Amino acid sequence: MGCLLLLLCASWLALGLRQRKATQEREKFFKDNGGLRLQRLLSQHQSYVETLKVFTAEELRRATDNYHESRILGQGGQGTVYKGTVMNGRVVAIKKARLLDRSQVTEFINEVIVLSQINHKNVVKLIGCCLETELPLLVYEFITNGTLSKHLHDNGGQHSMSLSSWGARLRVAAETARALSYLHSDAAIPIFHRDVKSTNILLDENFTAKVSDFGASRLMPSDKTQISTLVRGTFGYLDPEYFHSSQLTEKSDVYSFGVVLAELLTGMKAISFDKPEMERNLSMVFDLAVMEDRCLEMIDKRIINEGNAEHIREVALLASRCLNVRGVDRPSMKEVALELEGILRLTEQHPWIHQDSTNFEESEDLLRGIHVDNFDAGPISMTSSENTMKNQLVPFSVEDER
Repeated sequence: MGCLLLLLCASWLALGLRQRKATQEREKFFKDNGGLRLQRLLSQHQSYVETLKVFTAEELRRATDNYHESRILGQGGQGTVYKGTVMNGRVVAIKKARLLDRSQVTEFINEVIVLSQINHKNVVKLIGCCLETELPLLVYEFITNGTLSKHLHDNGGQHSMSLSSWGARLRVAAETARALSYLHSDAAIPIFHRDVKSTNILLDENFTAKVSDFGASRLMPSDKTQISTLVRGTFGYLDPEYFHSSQLTEKSDVYSFGVVLAELLTGMKAISFDKPEMERNLSMVFDLAVMEDRCLEMIDKRIINEGNAEHIREVALLASRCLNVRGVDRPSMKEVALELEGILRLTEQHPWIHQDSTNFEESEDLLRGIHVDNFDAGPISMTSSENTMKNQLVPFSVEDER
């Protein structure tokens, strides 16, 4: 009996020591991850408390069934995203990062605060964070219909009929441009995304586009127009100028958005490793097709058959301008958004204007005007495909597609 009592006491003591050690570890992580600064900011600004929830490690562990593999929504070079259900029954997406630069903790906390204040219908909402783990966890609203990439490319592009029409794709393009324009020009502090791609554009239950994953984003000081930083991004979407200069500007997001526009127009992936080497990079092939008046050959047949050829031509020209090798010759995201909004309004006002599926010659005639129009447009339109090819084929290290 005495031995049993002694064993129970030893077990309770060991349990207490483990719990104490775990508590001390959580407190250390909280401090290392900028928790004290976050607490101070929350105490000084009531509005922050209303928009940002600080979760405990235990809350998120329970929400994800201890991060069970069945809860994984996606994973890549920067981390893993889990689907979770928090205490109030709300379904959320929890991002578990792989790395954190400890020298950038203050900047990280500032970004969390600013991003939590964003309330835009085309931007995925940052709900909160957890700082009690070795690496911070970010908690976002859960978006039901997955990524734009999945709907465009999975199962040979047949995954979803919801994006088979020109109107649906144009609306997604306009909504994405609207979100990026807001982040660049209308947020309290300008925000550059730095990793715009079709896997970072989510679609909700109504197929409304929402820009996501600001793990690579950086806030822009009001007195600067660029940031020197390590090159990061995703192969196929990465701004060639950004790679060579290591200078981040808003035009880097414009280039990446141009690739997304090309995906929407063609239904092709940004990078296709199953194709010959010179045809793998969509931005290079698309820009060359625009310059050589062969754009119609690349447009997804599902949209060229039912869309207005003149509107498709205008969006193709816009995508080509976004893909200009020189950032200074690209339009701003605000200009891109305005142009797409205008085309979308015309499409919605005159939905009966469609291209007859048998009248390919008329479509080709309209789209063959691209070369002449581009010549008149000046430097913006004279994108060098050779330069694009040269810049994109230089070997470099990028993060995996998430």
